[in-house]
Amino acid sequence: MQHQISIITLGITDLSRSKRFYCQGFGWSPVFENQEIVFYQMNGLVLGTFLRQSLEEDMKRPGLLVPGAFSLAHNVARREDVEPVMAKLAEAGGRLIRPADAPPHGGFRGYVADPDDHAWEIAWNPAWVIDGNGHVTFGV
Repeated sequence: MQHQISIITLGITDLSRSKRFYCQGFGWSPVFENQEIVFYQMNGLVLGTFLRQSLEEDMKRPGLLVPGAFSLAHNVARREDVEPVMAKLAEAGGRLIRPADAPPHGGFRGYVADPDDHAWEIAWNPAWVIDGNGHVTFGV
């Protein structure tokens, strides 16, 4: 079986509020949207933001979806890019949950929550290569 993730779907409560965060904060453009879901084409996968109640119905798991049990990461090419990205996300409706700092293992990172409390780590790691398409290669 291939090592791949095709789609990550986040349960959200307000489509326009979520869209503001992802479009204005990250600068991403939807590739599809309707009254329940917005899809963003990423570098090798698709990110979906689906109204939580509709996603719970689709999965047949009513009331079980809660944010914050995981984090997503957005790596940047330079250390000095971390804080401006975090600030832009906060201006677009996100919430700072951990200011940027240098973890013991190296690099520089901080955390911002989207409007539905999904945590995004904004990180720079000098050992990780980001190619021209935004693909990250794990390095040590």
